[in-house]
Amino acid sequence: MLFTEVLLAQFKKQDDFAIQFSGVVVTENETTGEMVPLPYTNVAIKGTSRGTISAHDGFFSIVALKGDTIVFSYLGYKTVEYVLPDTLNKHFYSYFQIMSKTEYLLPMAVIHPWPSKEHFKQEFLAMDVSDELLEKAKENLAEEVLHKMIAEVPGDPRESYNLLLRQQANAAYHAGQFQPMKIFDLIAWQKFIQAWKRGDFKKKKE
Repeated sequence: MLFTEVLLAQFKKQDDFAIQFSGVVVTENETTGEMVPLPYTNVAIKGTSRGTISAHDGFFSIVALKGDTIVFSYLGYKTVEYVLPDTLNKHFYSYFQIMSKTEYLLPMAVIHPWPSKEHFKQEFLAMDVSDELLEKAKENLAEEVLHKMIAEVPGDPRESYNLLLRQQANAAYHAGQFQPMKIFDLIAWQKFIQAWKRGDFKKKKE
């Protein structure tokens, strides 16, 4: 509310007809025919960079001037423009906007499915693949290439965040006591021997 009041105060200095334009955006439910809120509808003032979106209950509120054109837009719905009346004499105005769906005609796509998995398997195995593409696929799937990618490609944000949470949980679990020694962990020894046989330590040294 404080931000809204500041905006109103700024507009009042420039023009006495600043308006707090609020309302609800709804659409018709195709199943029941009832009006339901349409959240995340774009509500913008035409010709400016100012705008907002409707909340989960369809409610929106924006500061505008008399005569401004308000544009309501939502993907899959017809764009609507509404001009604030010049006859308004109050600084608060409520509005109820109904959005109607629109249809997009896409190019025709013809899909020819195989009669069965066996037919697809036969055609797939009979497909002629050039030696160049086959060799390129083998190179991309080589074990050393995959290990290099695992070592060099950074983890995504979700993976890094989950790792951080696990580290913090492990630190909190052993808080105030000594952490167990991995020297007696058989699984850790198994992983070490497997890594040594693969030559992981030799590669890191190089």
